[in-house]
Amino acid sequence: MCNMSAKPDSGANGGSGCAPVIYNPDFFVEKLRHEQPEIFTELVLSNITRLIDLPGTEFAQLLGEEEPKTPTNSGSGVGFFRSFNFLKRKDKGVVFGTPVNEEGIVHICHLIEYLSKNLHVQGLFRIPGNSTRQQALREQLNSGADIDLASGDFHPNDVASLLKSFLGELPEPLLTHRHFHAHLKIADLTLFDEQGNKTATPDKERQIEALQLLFMLLPTANRTLLKLLLDLLYQTAKHQDRNKMSAHNLALMFAPHVMWPKNMTANDVQENLKKLNSGMAFLIKHSQKLFRAPAYLRELARLQFTATKLLHSKDDLDLLPANASPARLLSKRRGQALDCEQHTEEALKELFHHVNSNMPSSAKKKKLIRQFVKQSTPGTPSSQNQTPTSTKHCRSRSFGGLIKRKVLGTQPTVDRRGRHVSPEAVGKAGKENISLQKVWSKLEGRLE
Repeated sequence: MCNMSAKPDSGANGGSGCAPVIYNPDFFVEKLRHEQPEIFTELVLSNITRLIDLPGTEFAQLLGEEEPKTPTNSGSGVGFFRSFNFLKRKDKGVVFGTPVNEEGIVHICHLIEYLSKNLHVQGLFRIPGNSTRQQALREQLNSGADIDLASGDFHPNDVASLLKSFLGELPEPLLTHRHFHAHLKIADLTLFDEQGNKTATPDKERQIEALQLLFMLLPTANRTLLKLLLDLLYQTAKHQDRNKMSAHNLALMFAPHVMWPKNMTANDVQENLKKLNSGMAFLIKHSQKLFRAPAYLRELARLQFTATKLLHSKDDLDLLPANASPARLLSKRRGQALDCEQHTEEALKELFHHVNSNMPSSAKKKKLIRQFVKQSTPGTPSSQNQTPTSTKHCRSRSFGGLIKRKVLGTQPTVDRRGRHVSPEAVGKAGKENISLQKVWSKLEGRLE
């Protein structure tokens, strides 16, 4: 949405000016989100609950099955929130006072791009701008008119104040009401000592992982705007030697609009104020890591599409233990497939012995056993799964191959060209023919 284009790499493309190849490491994660949203959501939620403990009500709110508490008209909370919403106007337009949407983000992108070019301004986001100029800019944004911020009619402090006003007038915080309790739990993630006791040291790796997962559950528009905003604040903090705005100072300015629920009372704020401000500062400092999927989630999403023979259902995407890996998951599936194949081979062996022992000697019996030995029986899974048009030779999995290997106890009788060795060819010299000579003689004697 914002104008962020990549320049061609003249070195990599020989100066031809061709567009560079863009690699998206989260391609399969996004594919899973759009094509199999139920599996995607279950996979993300299972890993979130591995990291943080959410009681029934809080978990139901995260799922959207239970609505968060709505603001009441009684109590001290009303006056408190009125102080943060004093900029609200009755004449709500297409941008201000409406839920986050793509159209609104397009307009806000103009503000973000302009501010990204004025990060040197001292007190950016802290010093208020001119109210008259802000009102004029607000009306232009709501009317959808083209805005030329480079004309010099507006000061960076005007634009910064208007961006905060936009966030403050959203119907709910940018991180949504549903995710509030999860963010409080993430802020409580700390390291453990050697005895397994919690310490006061934050566990940054687990916090980052939990935020990566939680951000995937945000509405698309909220996630897009959040990334644009955190990128801007991250770059602003990098210039704190000039603008005097550290990540902590920026967190104090934006936590009420990004994290605080609209229904929070003054007592709730007092209880969680430090935790929320620290959480907002953490988002700013680590923003460059928060909008990528964890490595294990990328691998599981990739396997969902590239190894469908091994991952048949959402049960295969269940939560991995801390010491598990996709490779171990695949190994387990291969073991299950091998057990299934062995059961099938035993059943085939039993069928062959039943036919050979119970059917009276006849031309029909002779023909049937020859079919067992020389080719697959039509209608079996191995025959149905073969692709007639394929010219690539695969290792024999047919009835004939199974009977020869398991019942007769010999090597596969298929040469490299896929031709079966016939009884008439037993007398010819060859490693396989010599080893099969006695077996074929015994079998032919039974069929006479």
